[in-house]
Amino acid sequence: MEFVIPIIIVLIIIFLVLNIKIVPQSKAYVVERLGAYKDTWQTGVHFKIPLIERVAKIVSLKEQVVDFPPQPVITKDNVTMQIDTVVFYQITDPKLYCYGVERPLSAIENLTATTLRNIIGELELDHTLTSRDTINAKIRGILDEATDAWGIKVNRVELKNILPPKEIQDAMEKQMKAERERREAILRAEGEKASQVLVAEGQKESKILAAEADKQSAILHAEAVKESKIRESEGEAAAILAVEEARAKAIALINEANPSQAFLTIRSLDAFEKAADGKATKIIIPSEIQSIAGLAQGIIETVKE
Repeated sequence: MEFVIPIIIVLIIIFLVLNIKIVPQSKAYVVERLGAYKDTWQTGVHFKIPLIERVAKIVSLKEQVVDFPPQPVITKDNVTMQIDTVVFYQITDPKLYCYGVERPLSAIENLTATTLRNIIGELELDHTLTSRDTINAKIRGILDEATDAWGIKVNRVELKNILPPKEIQDAMEKQMKAERERREAILRAEGEKASQVLVAEGQKESKILAAEADKQSAILHAEAVKESKIRESEGEAAAILAVEEARAKAIALINEANPSQAFLTIRSLDAFEKAADGKATKIIIPSEIQSIAGLAQGIIETVKE
C-alpha cells in the first residue's frame, strides 16, 4: 500500500494535466459534452472534464486559400473554356462550420463551379476575357451569401486561368499579332511624320535665321553707308567751314592791314592770271581789269625808265 497510493496520485495528476487544454492564438476548439455541443473555447487555458467532454474539432481562424481545379464552362456563344478559381475564405463561426455542412470545402467548390457556369453562360467569349473583375465580384457576392449559414466568410474570389479551345487561342494569337503589327506600323508612321515635321521645322527655322541674318546684315550695311555719308558730309562741311573761316580771317587781316590800291591791283592781276591759265577759249575781261592792265603797263614802263 505504501507504493500504490503514490502511484495513484501520480496517475491522477497526469490524468488532470492531460485534460488541461491551452488554445493557441488564431485557433478555436469546439467542445462537446456527452455528444452535444457544449462550448467554443477561444485563446487561453481551459479544463476538459474527463470522459464527459471532448474536443470535437480544432478550427483555424486565419484566412485560408483553396485552389480549385479547372472547371469546364460554356459561354453564351457556345465556346467551351476551362476556368480554375482561387477562393480566399475565413471561418467566422466555428460552431456553424462544424455543424452547418458536411465537408465545407467540397461544398464551396461545388457552389463555385455552379455559380461560375451560371455567370459565364450569360457572357460571350470576348466579354468573358475582358470582364474578370466583374465575374470575380459576382462570384464572391453569391458565395459569401451562401456560406454565411456555414460560418464561413468568402473574402475574395479570383479567376486564375481562362483557357479557351486551342483553335480559338491560335486565332486570338493571330489577332493579337496583327494588332501589334498594326500598332507598330502606326507608331512607325507617326515617328516618320514627327521626323519630317522636325526636319521641316528645322529648315524653316534655318531659313528664318538666315533671313534674319541677311536683314540684320543689310541693316548694318545701310547703317554703315549712312554713317559713312554722314561723316563724309560732316568732313566736307568742316572743310568748307575751315576754308571759309580761313578766308574770312584772311580778309579780316587784309582789312586790318588797310592794303593800298596797288596791292589790290596786283591781287586782281593774279586772279586774272589764274583765270587765263584755264582751258576756256574765250575770256571776257572787265573794263576795270583793262584799265588796271593799262595802269600796270604804265608802271612797268616807268620802272624801266
